[in-house]
Amino acid sequence: MNKQNSRDALRLNSLGKAILILFIPLSTMVSGAELTLEDTVNQAIERDYWLNGSVSTEQGLRDRGEAAYQLPDPTLSLKLANLPTNTLDFNQEAMTQLVAGVSQKFPRGESRDLMRRLYNQQGDQQPLLRQERAARIRLQVSQLWLRLQLARSSEALIRRNISLFDQLEDISLASYASALGSTRQQDLVQAQLERTRIDDRLKRIQLQKDDVEQQLQGWLVSFDEAQVSGHSFSFNTSETDLPFLGESLFGDELPMQSDLLAFLNRHPMIRDTEQQVRNAETRTELARQQYKPEWGLNASYGYRGDDLNNNDRADLFSIGVTVSMPLWSTARQDHQVLATQAEAEKIRTDKALKLKEMLAAVNAAYAQLNRLDEQVRLYQGRLLPQFREQAQATLQAYEADNGLFSEVVHSRIENLNARLDLLKIQTERQMRIAQLNYYFTAAGEQLPANTGVTQ
Repeated sequence: MNKQNSRDALRLNSLGKAILILFIPLSTMVSGAELTLEDTVNQAIERDYWLNGSVSTEQGLRDRGEAAYQLPDPTLSLKLANLPTNTLDFNQEAMTQLVAGVSQKFPRGESRDLMRRLYNQQGDQQPLLRQERAARIRLQVSQLWLRLQLARSSEALIRRNISLFDQLEDISLASYASALGSTRQQDLVQAQLERTRIDDRLKRIQLQKDDVEQQLQGWLVSFDEAQVSGHSFSFNTSETDLPFLGESLFGDELPMQSDLLAFLNRHPMIRDTEQQVRNAETRTELARQQYKPEWGLNASYGYRGDDLNNNDRADLFSIGVTVSMPLWSTARQDHQVLATQAEAEKIRTDKALKLKEMLAAVNAAYAQLNRLDEQVRLYQGRLLPQFREQAQATLQAYEADNGLFSEVVHSRIENLNARLDLLKIQTERQMRIAQLNYYFTAAGEQLPANTGVTQ
């Protein structure tokens, strides 16, 4: 009897120590690395080729605007007029002359000013597009970073629990071999099976972790680095909470819909749509210029030779004005104006649609965030303590030969799954915060410093 009590005490001590591993704070399970989330986002923005290309696009549009504002080049002409074909004598006829002329056209109405304005307006879109691109990069990189954090935390948690299942396997094997207690062969097989399943789950998580990490590397490695050195980065995923812009803007509660709509109107994507409306209005004004005539000015000087009696002939000077008469093209101009007006109205509709979609997405994200907060409180306040009590109860029952070994294993698996579920819920909560931070990006905010990208 003493021998059996000694073995039971040893088994209880081993399992008890292993169970404590489950409740080690997760913050101690993740190793440090070099790049934090903010570092990763800034690096991704700095190395984004689209952002750098946008700067060149903006400059090109403004240069096109200056070019469009300039008058068209004057036209020079030189001709020999009215030369007699019978003798080809320059002095024979009084009408024969060498004529040099110059002409200059003037575009219709305010076309030059409007063309320059249109190109500059298109150039004004680029800083807004860069801000939206930077906010989207922050969202996408943050989501990848959070997925990496989840994979690493899950891997660390499972690795901490491997020793527990090893302990269960060893104890079941020792109990079965000594024929003491109620351990059966199927209990031994179950312990070995659950240990193998833990290894399989760990490998699947490692595959997910490697996949996400490579996606993050893709945001950071530039083409030259990939070609020359294959440089890679490491990430510090020990951070737990993203800063939530909504708290600093509206507090803890969902803002009034009118206030939320007013703020969403400042989003770079909406501001870009407003700029597109202005572009369409300028194109409408440009189309209206086609109703106005196009003017031209020309001047010429005609040199004449002496007559047949060697008397001087007077040289001739001509000056004139040309004007187009848009009499037969009114229908074409009417349709051009109507087309640009329809385009502007379509863009206004697109803006309203985008605002509607953004407002719905923000409301949905807030609702999800509240539900996820409730789940976190439920897990931390009730579920995890209950799973811990269940694990202790099944262990005590098994040690007293009043419980089954399968119940001990099952309670440990449920405990592990609950902690992994809590990690997923916490990560999903951070995902919603990253999404809301994207929608709460206001146009006019500066891009991260030292990115090499100008607005």
